[in-house]
Amino acid sequence: MEVWIGLGSNLGDRFANLQAAAAWFVEADLELSPIFETAPWGLIDQPWFLNAVARLVWSQSPQQLLDACLACEAHLGRVRGVRNGPRIIDIDVLMFGDRIVRDSGLRIPHPGIAQRRSVLEPWAQMAPALLIPELDRTVADLRDAAVVRFTDQQVHPFGTSGSVKQPLDLEALGSHGVGQTELSAGS
Repeated sequence: MEVWIGLGSNLGDRFANLQAAAAWFVEADLELSPIFETAPWGLIDQPWFLNAVARLVWSQSPQQLLDACLACEAHLGRVRGVRNGPRIIDIDVLMFGDRIVRDSGLRIPHPGIAQRRSVLEPWAQMAPALLIPELDRTVADLRDAAVVRFTDQQVHPFGTSGSVKQPLDLEALGSHGVGQTELSAGS
């Protein structure tokens, strides 16, 4: 199943944190978007974020994907504190194929995606025509609406001379996370 996750970091070596999170999921045929630097959302008195979106091929349940995301966050040292506060890594399940999930603790599509340019900008680089279930709009449509509606959310390509930082070299990262046995189970 094709699934989408959002990655963000605003503490420590933000780029290395995204690299480590990508490595955690590399066995799931991860493809990573370009990286964007974004102003904090919600609680604004904190460092800027680096954000990316990743496409995975996942054979397990939505809950198992959420569990893998939470395990990666814990492994990388995330401490849950103030809502929308600073964090070493943040991983959100954005979409799980065309499924709509409304369980306690898990909502797919992610309920905040239409308001978050930090997610929509990198996602539109990878899959602008992807239709979001329940919202019945494409990623590009949501991004374009968010640009107009949320002008205070500053989002810039990350890299030199205003260019978008190229996706991480995933082959060089190797597998450090959930591993082949968990990801390939049931495939």
